[in-house]
Amino acid sequence: MVVDDSVVIRGLISRWIAAEPDMVVAASLRTGLDAVNQVERVNPDVAVLDIEMPELDGISALPQLLAKKRNLIIIMASTLTRRNAEISFKALSLGAADYIPKPESTREAAAADIFHRDLIERIRTLGAKVRRTAPASHHPSTSPTLAPSPSPLREPVSRLPQATVAPPPLTRRPFSSQAPRALLIGSSTGGPQALMTLVAEIGAVIDRFPVLITQHMPPTFTTILAEHLARASHRPAHEAVDGEIVKAGTIYLAPGGRHMRVVRRGTDVAIALDDGPPVNFCKPAVDPLFSSAIDAWQGGILAVVLTGMGSDGMRGGKEIVAAGGSVIAQDEATSVVWGMPGAAANAGICSAILPLAQIAPKLVRLFAGDRS
Repeated sequence: MVVDDSVVIRGLISRWIAAEPDMVVAASLRTGLDAVNQVERVNPDVAVLDIEMPELDGISALPQLLAKKRNLIIIMASTLTRRNAEISFKALSLGAADYIPKPESTREAAAADIFHRDLIERIRTLGAKVRRTAPASHHPSTSPTLAPSPSPLREPVSRLPQATVAPPPLTRRPFSSQAPRALLIGSSTGGPQALMTLVAEIGAVIDRFPVLITQHMPPTFTTILAEHLARASHRPAHEAVDGEIVKAGTIYLAPGGRHMRVVRRGTDVAIALDDGPPVNFCKPAVDPLFSSAIDAWQGGILAVVLTGMGSDGMRGGKEIVAAGGSVIAQDEATSVVWGMPGAAANAGICSAILPLAQIAPKLVRLFAGDRS
């Protein structure tokens, strides 16, 4: 279901969705009020919801939509203004699954292409999760707007085995015997909520060790995320500045649109921001941070891969483990999308695969000297 007061945006998104073999447009609506009134009849799996609309805006429509359809996946769409970024963060706290920045003008081909790719990826990945968690008795004639997908992200339903086969157990390696000297965190879809939960519980770690975070997020959004992290942790948190010295007691966040790396400068470690091309289709990306940290801290690295689409962080995590560090991944049950942590877990590089609520206590113990 596409909900946007701009007929141009509505038509554009609807055409993109209609062109996908595994998706159909359930409805194309102009206001949040239209969406609330029609959601039960239309019964979509996913709604792309604009923020600024007449009659009922997106943030007001959001809780009403979820009240009528509890498992509706809602993706907020907004232009990159500070106000819209703040509203998008509020939407996540109210139950939206994700957000996506809309380009200022769809006439800009590059911006429109990125918006197109990212939107379809979010719809497909989050919509597939709805299908996996839907009750078996839910008849397809009344539910799905997402048809079986030939996409490599998931097999068409007709090809799925009828009997449930337990996946092989995931390999876990021992934690490094080296004491960690820095905490690195990578996240994407669902990451802001997970990060708030995590930093609120690791004050003892932040006070004694530097914490560096890469969250897949555009400019303006990262500025606000840093402010939210500071409030949640009651510790200083800001977008990293090129050349600044990394110190304990502070959370450093990769700024939107730039990769964050670290470099050794004598006895200090400094931030090095990079305006190079996207890595793993992301900018900022997690792998550049993870890989660069090896020269700075050798094996004294503890990396955490939280919820997110794709596999960013897996290659850098492999390098950290090879250098003597350790990796923890969030488990599938508590991840909004088990792409990034799943890639790390399936690569056999993790020393622990934990529910979100158990990650902070584990980090506190590890940084206090526990190696189990």
